[in-house]
Amino acid sequence: MNIPILEGTKIQRNQPLRVCYFGTYRQEYSRNQIMIEGLRRAGVEVVECHESLWRGVEDRIQAASGKWKHPTFVRRFFHAYWNLHKKYRKIGDYDILVVGYPGQLDVFMARVLAWLRHKPLVWDIFMSIYLISLERGLDKRSRLSTSLLHCLEWTACRLPNRLIIDTSEYVTWFGKTYDIPARRFHLVPTGADERIFHPVAPLIAEDHTFRVIYYGTFIRNHGVENIIEAAHLLAADPSIQFEFIGDGPEREKVHDLAVSYQLNNVTFLSWLEKTDLVERIAMADVCLGAFGETPQSLMTIQNKIYEGMAMAKPVITGTSPAIREALRHGENIYLCERQNPPALAEAVQKLMADPIMCKRLGENGFKLFHEKYDLFHIGQVFALVLKNAISDQG
Repeated sequence: MNIPILEGTKIQRNQPLRVCYFGTYRQEYSRNQIMIEGLRRAGVEVVECHESLWRGVEDRIQAASGKWKHPTFVRRFFHAYWNLHKKYRKIGDYDILVVGYPGQLDVFMARVLAWLRHKPLVWDIFMSIYLISLERGLDKRSRLSTSLLHCLEWTACRLPNRLIIDTSEYVTWFGKTYDIPARRFHLVPTGADERIFHPVAPLIAEDHTFRVIYYGTFIRNHGVENIIEAAHLLAADPSIQFEFIGDGPEREKVHDLAVSYQLNNVTFLSWLEKTDLVERIAMADVCLGAFGETPQSLMTIQNKIYEGMAMAKPVITGTSPAIREALRHGENIYLCERQNPPALAEAVQKLMADPIMCKRLGENGFKLFHEKYDLFHIGQVFALVLKNAISDQG
């Protein structure tokens, strides 16, 4: 499979590339912030044409579960796209139109607008909302809605000139699910935002506690239950402490499991502000990635993995083809089997017993991050894809 990451420069430009970043995309979501800031650091002028449609994750879940048919949502939908079109009319000329994540609805308007101005259209699809809906069991709430999501995504994938995604494994899934040729996809890694995630001296003095941190949305593909089971296996050693930060659909389940085991080596915290989260990561000895076996988990490299690397922390995560394609076990990350709490517990024990390995993983991960996955390098890869899309159109 030939999925281009860098295609080679085809054009020379005397003026900076001007990108219209378009849609109802999640402005606060790390993928969009990284892609936009990365382009700017690569010398691209980015003009955002954005309008809010969604009020949060739960709002999107409710809509996908069938609430999209409610008159209140229908009115909000048309109001949002009317405002988006008004904003678009004011942005002036640009070289290329980019739809941010998620943009399954946005690409339809974007396709028309780009055609009218004879500009290429690129969509950072990033993840399949259809697959996410299946993994969250939304098909059990409304089979009609998930079927419509499949049709929506099938059609939307055929509209842009180019599709952006982060791993070749996900490209394979889209090819099998929607019969989209691999050549239409271009890889831009997830990366992390080093403006937020960077090495920080911990605020407390070193002690004899080995701190292991998970933070995230407590969804199935993170496999958080495996972390609790690993903590249970290590409960006899009070020097190992696990910290869980965040919220999500699996949080109550894993919290109840920890209570049932009467674990004294586990602490739960709610969502923290980014500065507070960075402080907690700085105090940790090891960061955890994802350990579930859902298709989404196996095909992606979660932000928290790159964020741990950006903070020069050793990261333990479940192995997968996508992970092994980007990172090396024992060199810049520590991999273990997924859905295997004893393997995770053993990985924690090995790193606790080997501070030299911990230091090496953190340093090598940090080095690799700044060689390939920081804002500037992500922006360079993305900018080249956009320039070549313009070249092909011209």
